[in-house]
Amino acid sequence: MAKLLIAEDDTGVRLLVERALRLEGHDVIAVEDGELALEVLEEHAGAFDLLLSDIRMPAMTGIELAYAAAARWPDLRIQLMTGYAEQKEAAADLAAIILGVIEKPFSVAELRRHVGRILATNVRGNRSVPASQRYCA
Repeated sequence: MAKLLIAEDDTGVRLLVERALRLEGHDVIAVEDGELALEVLEEHAGAFDLLLSDIRMPAMTGIELAYAAAARWPDLRIQLMTGYAEQKEAAADLAAIILGVIEKPFSVAELRRHVGRILATNVRGNRSVPASQRYCA
C-alpha cells in the first residue's frame, strides 16, 4: 500500500498509530522525535507517501520538522497531530505545507479513515502517485 513515516514521542500513541496503519497494509517506519524523522527522510530521499508527526516533541517539534521536510521535499504530504489546542493554532501558519492537524485523542477507525482519505489524493487533489514514482534516490 503506502509508505508512511510517523514521528511521535509518546510510546503508547506511536505504537497504536504504527500498529493501526500496519494492519491496513501500509509500510510504516515510526520514530520518537522530529530529528530522527528528518534523518529517516534523508536516508530514504523523502520517498514516503505521508509524514504523520506529533507537534510537541522534545528535540525537534513537528512544526520544525514540517518546515524542514517541506523545504527539501515539497510534494511530501505532511499531517500533524496534537492533543493541545494552542499547538493546533500554532500549526495554522503551516496551512500551505501541511494537510491539517488531527486532534488527539482519536480512535483507530478515525485515524485509518483520515489517512485513507489523504492517501487517496495528492496535495493538488488528484489521484495519488506512489512515493517510488515521485522521488528519485
